[in-house]
Amino acid sequence: MKRAISAADRAVSTLLGQQGDLITRSQALAAGLSKDALRHRLRADGPWRIVLPGIYLAHNGGLTIGHREIAAVLYAGRGCVITGPAALRRQGVRVPLSDTVDVLIPATTRRLSTGFVQIHRTTRMPDRPWRLDGIRWAPAARAVADAAHGDLEPREVRALVADAVQHGKCTIGQLAAELRAGPPQGSGALRAALEEVAAGVRSVVEGDLRKLIMRSGLPEPMYNPRLFVGDAFLAKPDAWWPDAGVACEVDSREWHLSPDGWERTQARHARMSAHGILVLHYAPRRIRSDSTAVASELRATLAAGRQRPPLTIRAVPVR
Repeated sequence: MKRAISAADRAVSTLLGQQGDLITRSQALAAGLSKDALRHRLRADGPWRIVLPGIYLAHNGGLTIGHREIAAVLYAGRGCVITGPAALRRQGVRVPLSDTVDVLIPATTRRLSTGFVQIHRTTRMPDRPWRLDGIRWAPAARAVADAAHGDLEPREVRALVADAVQHGKCTIGQLAAELRAGPPQGSGALRAALEEVAAGVRSVVEGDLRKLIMRSGLPEPMYNPRLFVGDAFLAKPDAWWPDAGVACEVDSREWHLSPDGWERTQARHARMSAHGILVLHYAPRRIRSDSTAVASELRATLAAGRQRPPLTIRAVPVR
C-alpha cells in the first residue's frame, strides 16, 4: 500500500525545492520530521547524505558548484556573504578551478571552516552585497581582495585583477580602497597586481612582459596606448616606446585572440610597419623561458629606433 504523504513530507519537499535539494537538520525537524525519520533517511543506503555538519543533500548524486554554494550558506547561517573566487565566478570573472567556497561572517559569529567551506570572520562585512538565487555575494572588488589574500599564486592574482578591471566588474580605485581597508598581511600580490593594472597592463602575459622589462633595466614603455596618425586610429599595441618608435605585441590566443584573430594581428602589424614602427612579437612561453634573449632583442631594437628621427605618432594612454 502506498504511504500517505504527510504534512511534514510536504513541508520538507517545499524546502528542498527552494534550496536545490539541500536542507539543514534544524529545518527538517522544524518541518515535522522526527529524529527517527531523519536518521532513517540518512542511513548508509538511504536517500539522503550528509554534505556538511547538519546539512543534508536529498539524493546520492554528486555536488554541483551550485550545491556547494547553497550548502555553504546554509552552514554559515543568516547574514553570511560568499566572497573570493566563488563570487567572482558568478560575476563572469575567470578564476582558478576550486571546490572551496569562501564565506564572510560577522566577527561575533561562531562558526569554523569545514569540508569545502572556508569561513572568514570579519569586522568589515560588505555594505552592499548583491543578491542572486537567494544568496548574498560580495562585490567584485571585495571578492578580488579576499581571493588575493588566499592561497593563489601571484600570477593568478594578477589574472583576477586584470580580468575584473578589463571587463568592468570593478575599478582600480575600488580595488585600491579594498587594499587600504583590508589586512596588510598577505597583500603583496594584490599590491603588485594593482601597480601593473594602473600602468596599463591588462593581462597575465602582459604582466610577465612588464616584469621582464623591469628586471632587465629596460625603460618603462606605455602599456596598451592607442596610437594615432593625425586623427586616424592606427593600433593599440601591448607596449609602446614613443621615443624609439618601437611596439611590442604578446601573441597569445588565450588572452588576445579568437581563432581567426591571427589575421587581424598581421593586419595590425602591417599598418604599424607602414608608418615606420618597429614591431616585435613574442609568445608568452618565450617571455617566461627565454627572458635574457627577449631583453637583448628589445634593447637592440630600442637602440636602433632611437637612431632615427622621431615618428609623428600620437599616443593616448590607457584609462
